[in-house]
Amino acid sequence: MSVPEAMFETITTDYLETMPAADRDALPFGVVGLAPDTVVEVYNAAEARMAGLDQASVIGVPFFDAVAQCMNNFMVAQRFEDEAEIDDIIPYVLTLRMRPTKVRLRLLKTAGTARRYVLIER
Repeated sequence: MSVPEAMFETITTDYLETMPAADRDALPFGVVGLAPDTVVEVYNAAEARMAGLDQASVIGVPFFDAVAQCMNNFMVAQRFEDEAEIDDIIPYVLTLRMRPTKVRLRLLKTAGTARRYVLIER
């Protein structure tokens, strides 16, 4: 799959796991990969640019506690705790560090992969 084919609605967790960092950085939407304890392991260039946060300052930081507290709720964070597998797109409004911004979030979690993903389309 080439980067243009890796669309927000169809990209898979398996592909995100094997995708070179440069290809993830070229995607037109935000990609945040989280360890099971929600520490940020992947933060692509698009998300860094759109959120105004440097990749180096976000990697290794608890996502829902320190980076995206506005997602620390039943609609996003709790689903990663409660559900064994997720592939869902939800409308959402980001409110932290910015004026309210309507986005679409895609939550991805598969039983065979430790890392979970939040994709953000602005």
